[in-house]
Amino acid sequence: MHQKDQPVEGLGDLVGFFRAAEKPRALWRVGTEHEKVGVYEDTGDRVPFEGPYGIAALFDRLIAEGGYERVDERGQTIALEAVAGGSITLEPGGQFELSGAPLFSSEETRVELQDHIELVKRLSEDFGIAWLALGMDPFHPVDQIPTMPKARYAVMRSYLPTRGALGLEMMHSTATVQANYDFSDEADMVAKMRLGVMATPVVSALYANSSLSGGRENGFISKRLMIWRDTDPDRCGQIPFVFDPDFGYERYANWALDVPLFFVLRDKRYEAGDGTTFRQFMERGFRGMRPTMFDWETHLTTLFPDVRLKRIVEVRGSDTASLGHLCALPPLWKGLFYDADALEAAYELFARITPVELDAGQLDVAKRGLRAEMGGRKVIDLARELVACSTEGLRRIAAEGGAGGDEGRLLEPLREQIDKGKSPGEEILERWRNEWNRDWSSLIEATRF
Repeated sequence: MHQKDQPVEGLGDLVGFFRAAEKPRALWRVGTEHEKVGVYEDTGDRVPFEGPYGIAALFDRLIAEGGYERVDERGQTIALEAVAGGSITLEPGGQFELSGAPLFSSEETRVELQDHIELVKRLSEDFGIAWLALGMDPFHPVDQIPTMPKARYAVMRSYLPTRGALGLEMMHSTATVQANYDFSDEADMVAKMRLGVMATPVVSALYANSSLSGGRENGFISKRLMIWRDTDPDRCGQIPFVFDPDFGYERYANWALDVPLFFVLRDKRYEAGDGTTFRQFMERGFRGMRPTMFDWETHLTTLFPDVRLKRIVEVRGSDTASLGHLCALPPLWKGLFYDADALEAAYELFARITPVELDAGQLDVAKRGLRAEMGGRKVIDLARELVACSTEGLRRIAAEGGAGGDEGRLLEPLREQIDKGKSPGEEILERWRNEWNRDWSSLIEATRF
């Protein structure tokens, strides 16, 4: 029997799922996931799945280029698996996502990201598609955005509006960049999850880049952050229980167990949830089915806290921004997570900020970006110290012979952002009002990758 087909017998199996992912430090790697919104450069319209210049046709071009294999669902290509590792997947509104391979150095992730962007740009030229370095579609309300033919998204479109007002905006309008990290044992996972939750509002401010939507200013520097706050309270947010003394694999598993199922996948068919939680699935089954480890792994992908635990720790709080910013995210968190002294120093930076203050700080970041305050401190000052902690961590990793040399040079776009004293989304607003005179074509040309 394949491991994923093994039945779930109890909580111990779920805890074992996390424990089996532990890796010695020498095997720690970094992965990157990056989304981008595509529009036609001559009209500003979003790119549909169908048609001679749609997503499916672009997938065909990527296949013809070589190095990718199709992933089909119900006769349609919904993703591409890279032969060298990683994949290109579709978000619900056609946002292209690079799910990068796990790599040992941030320089490798930089090359991977840059090569991906250059390839997609080149193959999109004849289609007239511009891919935007923004955290949100700046032009269209949800009802003007085409949908992608992935069955799981149909389930989510039906379910999320019952849990929050902005779930459909999250699915179709937003774009993010995240990075993924390994852990050595339960204590190491706990330390990374806690720092991740504490530092995420500050990192979000460095990347806040969704100040325009629906063709106008939306009143935020990161509207994407606000959208996530009103998507689904069961599965989104800060998960403040990471600060409880008993936090660990079991505590996270118990939280996940009480989140309702989006769906159960059997024989390539999605059975939509009916409010049944994974715990109830374990106790009494669901429509005659019993849970497997594959169901558990899938369920974990439908949870969206700011920092997520799977077989890796995922930090998820950043808007898509410039290529330099995208390449800076993996080393930023690497310097904090993969050097013990940096992790401790960064933890001390936030140690006296309460979960309530973190939440208020995140809300202020959504409104004001780097000009926000959190726990009585200016976010820009916290950002400066956080980047310095990471820089020192990366220097020590390099001195110990870490792959990629001193990766602190990749943080330069973040240092420049701090020196400007404003988030990317605030810069966009200023240019939108003045230099571009609120012209949509100028916005596309200035923000395209």
